Amino acid sequence: MSAFFFRDDDRFVATELTRGPWSAGHQHAGPPAALLARAIEAVPAAHEMQVARITFDIVRPIPIEPLRTSARVVRGGRSTELLEGTLANDHEELMRASAWRIRTGHVELDHDAPAARAPRPPAPAESDDTPFFDFGWETGYHTAMDARLAGGSFHAPGPATVWLRMRQPLVGDEEPSPLTRVLVAADSGNGVSWTLALSRFLFVNVDLSVHLHRLPHGEWVCLDAATSPQSTGIGLADTALWDERGPIGRSLQTLLIDRRRA
Repeated sequence: MSAFFFRDDDRFVATELTRGPWSAGHQHAGPPAALLARAIEAVPAAHEMQVARITFDIVRPIPIEPLRTSARVVRGGRSTELLEGTLANDHEELMRASAWRIRTGHVELDHDAPAARAPRPPAPAESDDTPFFDFGWETGYHTAMDARLAGGSFHAPGPATVWLRMRQPLVGDEEPSPLTRVLVAADSGNGVSWTLALSRFLFVNVDLSVHLHRLPHGEWVCLDAATSPQSTGIGLADTALWDERGPIGRSLQTLLIDRRRA
């Protein structure tokens, strides 16, 4: 079975399915972010808890090679926990994460939750089955994801609404967790809502911050994304996250904007 990573003792061997758009030798940040979140989720909790916010700092481009993860509790508590984790190869740290876990349980509310700020996107079955961006490589993240376009276009700049689904597991034959399904997809917000031509510009995110008020149901995650580049060389991608039942949260990416060098 294909997967983004395969386990090798205490390392995770990245496959070509992790390959991203910027270099044939480097990963799209979605799969390694999900791998690091997997380590954070594995840290034991004394109560039922959910990761409600997780932020990744991409310290260096992540090569397609074996990686190690580590995670620990920074501050424990009955209701909230702050955790941190790192992703590294044999030489250096590549990505770090911090996450808040919040206890879950039934809370009697005085009123129903307010309606979503945006209309519900068409369901995956009602959206166009569209090949993901061709990064220029035969195999990569773009061939590892199913995509259904619910708004906007992959071929024209501007906001876009896209359903994404993993075609294979994150690690070996493990069933991906709901959190890792979100994170494999969420790092694509700046890509699906591109406003600058990939052939002439870089719009690389240096971080990814995902806020979730609930975890998704099912395999599909929807990105309702918009990117705002500035002539200062800094941009922001803002993405509303949905599953087929409704909104689940939001993600933000800080972008480095630059022209490609010849």
